[in-house]
Amino acid sequence: MDGDGVAQGGRPGRAHMKPLHIGSLTIPGPFLMAPMSGYSSAVDRAIAREHGAHACLTELVSAKGLVFSSRRTRSYLQRAPGEDPFWVQLFGGEIESMAEAARIAAAHGAEILDVNMGCPVRKVTSGGAGVALMADPERAAGIVRAMRAATDGRVPVTAKFRAGRDREDAAAVAFGRRLEAAGAAALILHPRPGREHHSGPADWTLVRRLREAVAVPVIGSGGIRVPEDGYRMLEETGCDGAMVGRAALGNPWIFTGLRARRRHVPTPAERLAVVLDHFGRFATLVGDATTAVRMFRARALFYSRGLEGGAAYRAELVRVREPAALEDMFRRFFGRAEQVPGYVPGHGRRPGED
Repeated sequence: MDGDGVAQGGRPGRAHMKPLHIGSLTIPGPFLMAPMSGYSSAVDRAIAREHGAHACLTELVSAKGLVFSSRRTRSYLQRAPGEDPFWVQLFGGEIESMAEAARIAAAHGAEILDVNMGCPVRKVTSGGAGVALMADPERAAGIVRAMRAATDGRVPVTAKFRAGRDREDAAAVAFGRRLEAAGAAALILHPRPGREHHSGPADWTLVRRLREAVAVPVIGSGGIRVPEDGYRMLEETGCDGAMVGRAALGNPWIFTGLRARRRHVPTPAERLAVVLDHFGRFATLVGDATTAVRMFRARALFYSRGLEGGAAYRAELVRVREPAALEDMFRRFFGRAEQVPGYVPGHGRRPGED
């Protein structure tokens, strides 16, 4: 691939930059940031979009939290400036509360509603939500129908789900068809079983099988670590969109690379500018400086991947309490940091490591 983002052999890098249509909405391209608990605030989504993400989902929002007017839960419905579409992900196991939450989210401006049917975390599944819904397809379909009815069919409802609960439970295709029949406007498949969380290979053949089985758009999520992976997913599966999760943490430049179809390795100076901007906006969003520092530490760790001296940086980071000290630490570290030779952003490891 040459420096202008043209694949070897002369194929244009934007050959697969097709719009994504969900209901009556048109998203200008196929590359999306996945909803990640704790890492998908309005500021995180804005940073990703500014670097090239075509759309982002909110982190999972508790339906019961919205229904019972939890201040913390409602804070997740903050929309980033210029965010279009505003795509809100809800989780819950009860049809009635999910319908009411859909009404509340729509009243807050949600233009697409996604149902989390893939989270394997116990505090989610214990309430019959997340991947637990795959064990009850009728209830899952009932949630989609009820959410559509609650918003008078004006807000498209999508669903993000897994291959199944374990490797022996390859229920994704039949489950997806059930959701399509219930009125889902698009399906998002993370082709790993719930019990494997984010480990193990992502089975893209399952994305292809789902794409062939339904008429609504299918978005693949899982296994994209570098820009070329996003194009491979589109080409190998025929899916309509490709979603990036953990590879985007501390690396919004993966979306820059996806737009150009080439890897973009940010310099330490680029990282410094973005991490300072990210923290400044995040502190404003949180509203309390000390809390913002504590919450931002994990994000700051991801920005240091692939730079020499990361161990000392991480050791200092956990001790920082004040915003000025945190910003000073960023300037000192990123101002003199050196790239790990051959480091590939998105892989999270050095060359040659398994």
